[in-house]
Amino acid sequence: MEAESKIKQQNAACTEPSTRRALFTVTVIFIASLSALIYVYASFPELTEDERQHMKLPFHIEEAKTLGRILGRYKDLYYFQVLAGLFITYIFLQTFAIPGSIFLSILSGFLFPFPIALALVCSCSAVGASLCYLLSSLLGRKLLFKYFPEKAKEWTLAVRKHKDHLLNYMLFLRMTPLLPNWFINLASPIIGVPLFPFAVGTFFGVAPPSFVAIQAGQTLQNLTSSADAWSWNSVGVLCLFALLSLLPVLFKRKLRQKFD
Repeated sequence: MEAESKIKQQNAACTEPSTRRALFTVTVIFIASLSALIYVYASFPELTEDERQHMKLPFHIEEAKTLGRILGRYKDLYYFQVLAGLFITYIFLQTFAIPGSIFLSILSGFLFPFPIALALVCSCSAVGASLCYLLSSLLGRKLLFKYFPEKAKEWTLAVRKHKDHLLNYMLFLRMTPLLPNWFINLASPIIGVPLFPFAVGTFFGVAPPSFVAIQAGQTLQNLTSSADAWSWNSVGVLCLFALLSLLPVLFKRKLRQKFD
């Protein structure tokens, strides 16, 4: 018992500096990312005083409308600056699980042709979610296994049980509102979801809901809230896509039962 107690104390002593180092690394990455965001803002073309006060992350539909009007005026002359600004901002929000990316999806639909907007949103979602995944694996996993070791083991075993269908489950989760995206990003590395199915599932899984948001962006100035982007038809289509993503899993199970 005494030897076991010493081992636990040694493990705790080793974990503490490791956790501190991980926390320091995440902080440095956040400061560097914020600096990149500030640089993008500072390098944007000269704005009027009235425009400058509206150049901020939109957190409700009226702010998105105003920002859309400003960016729309500059888009023709500074196309790549506007595109790069949206790209970096979207990835920043996704990486650090900051809400507001829905408004950037709507703005993308307002500013760009549909194929470009969809490619932009899916790419930003996949890259940003993957970076969030990596940050969570750096720090979140350590914290979970330190403070909730039993839960961590339980969730890891559950993932291993479904390891052959992780891509399908990731597609399903991205298409449905069962779990918020930020939670999926943070929890996936902790419970052992590999990065490849996570990233691929995110890229294709966010496409159907992004389709709805981008389409709504084409009528941005008529929206009164972000909820206006959704209708019973769009929810029904998303549910249909989500069910289709699980069909391969059900099909494999049926085949396995048949040949076992």
